[in-house]
Amino acid sequence: MSASVPQLPESAPFTPEQRAWLNGFFAGIFNRQTVPPVGSSLATTASALVPLTILYGTQTGTAESLAKKAAKVAGQRGFAPAILDLGQTDAARLAAEKNVLLITSTYGDGEPPDAAKPLHTALREGTHALAGLRYSVCALGDTNYTLFCQAGKDFDAALEKHGATRIHPRADCDVDYDAPFESWLHAALSAFGPVSVSDSQITDHKSEIINELVYSKSSPFPAPVLAVRPLNAPGSAKEVNHIEFDLTAAGSALTYEAGDALGVIPRNDPALVSAVLAALGADGEEAVSTPAGELPLRRALTEHYDLGKPTPALLEALGLSVAPSASPPPAPSSQLLDVLDALLSSPAPKQSVTKLVTLFRKIAPRLYSISSSPKAHPGHVHLTVGAVRYEHAGRTRKGVCSTFLAERALAHGTAHVFIHANKAFRPPADPAAPMIMVGPGTGIAPFRAFLEERAATQAPGKNWLFFGDQKAATDFLYREELEALQRSGVLTRLDLAFSRDQAEKIYVQHRMLAAAAELFAWLEQGAYFYVCGDASRMAKDVDAALHQVIETAGSRTPAEAAAYVQALRTAKHYQRDVY
Repeated sequence: MSASVPQLPESAPFTPEQRAWLNGFFAGIFNRQTVPPVGSSLATTASALVPLTILYGTQTGTAESLAKKAAKVAGQRGFAPAILDLGQTDAARLAAEKNVLLITSTYGDGEPPDAAKPLHTALREGTHALAGLRYSVCALGDTNYTLFCQAGKDFDAALEKHGATRIHPRADCDVDYDAPFESWLHAALSAFGPVSVSDSQITDHKSEIINELVYSKSSPFPAPVLAVRPLNAPGSAKEVNHIEFDLTAAGSALTYEAGDALGVIPRNDPALVSAVLAALGADGEEAVSTPAGELPLRRALTEHYDLGKPTPALLEALGLSVAPSASPPPAPSSQLLDVLDALLSSPAPKQSVTKLVTLFRKIAPRLYSISSSPKAHPGHVHLTVGAVRYEHAGRTRKGVCSTFLAERALAHGTAHVFIHANKAFRPPADPAAPMIMVGPGTGIAPFRAFLEERAATQAPGKNWLFFGDQKAATDFLYREELEALQRSGVLTRLDLAFSRDQAEKIYVQHRMLAAAAELFAWLEQGAYFYVCGDASRMAKDVDAALHQVIETAGSRTPAEAAAYVQALRTAKHYQRDVY
């Protein structure tokens, strides 16, 4: 017998449609019925809805956000969507599904998000019967990486290998993912079959996928830049800056949590823009089309177009695509690090500026881990950013956003920003839980925020930080703050690894192994283990050290240590913000 389902009284302050939806929601909870989508008509019944499972794999929250948008649109189109983290899914559960949309990011060297790894491994190595499953994959990635969208490609191929039916081709989305995601979503939903709303209703809902927030990636907030100060001492081989923004201007009401990221939309270096204009034979006043409308070319190149890695279409237009009969031989595209390289290497006559500009990428925001707690700095947000500079082919190269922030943001007055929520990376919800943080270099950023949060809330839990860099005298970022937190008792333990202060290089993973017994004891006490920083090297070394700590201090076999680490991941006690 089903449980008694509560009903909202007629006097409740809701429209009839809202009341019907909420009553359906209660029915779903009490009787495990399908919850009707928001906006569905009163005549729509649970049996008329098409079940759809939306799986997502996320490292920084983007795929989860897109999964929620997909669910909203699917609900408006007559589906009964359910959202599920890939970490909550195994092959047996997948075999029971009928219709699946899978959205996943890729990070590091073509790896799936942490939570998605068990399913990724199971599908790659095992044999499973998925013949009853219909699916489509949206892969998120960055073409600046060699293994572009590899995790999504892996899932797509594995599902097909195990007998599932691909009902719509995979979408491989670059950092500018809004338009391709929207196109993929609507095509994939249509491919699943008839829906219960008209085509005109579908068109009306299409624009609701993007720009739901007042300030977002597509509509950023011009935040006043309050401060830019170096964190390294003179003589350092590095350049790391502490940057502060004001979020209260114009009543923006922007808020964030410790663990979130700040998206910054950079402006290109004026010197690089001038060099590109010279290579194009342009004066910068030519009118060109941009996402913001028609603008003079100089402004378009400064604010709207990516002058970094050239697109394949641009290389082809410049006669730089690989062709055996080409004479002279085309420059290898791997050596063309930016648009200027391509323009200067082109053996072909330059085409019209207006045409070439359409082959540039749109400038993309850069995401930085927030290094402040809103409780400690109300209305302000802080970043910790390493400026990228290096020499190549006789020319100084600069990180687009890192040097914009270092050199020009303060003088410009504002920077266009937005909050990128990352619910997969948060301080412990239990204030008494121990917390272990591994963050060398700029990986210290979110842990400064975590410690400020715990100090502001007077959380009683123990806190342990592993920090490292090159030299203690010049690269001990936030030294005064960390030492003050130690004296106050907020930072229980601080282990330091400065790699170049002795003949043998010492890194954070070495400090972990040296403290294996105590580290394992903290884990046994329910500690949360966090890592922030480079995915391809540091994070892998730290993960290997964590396994070794559990093996040695916990007297586990390698297989048992692996299971222990996976249990930490499943319980959200092992969280990584890696890139």
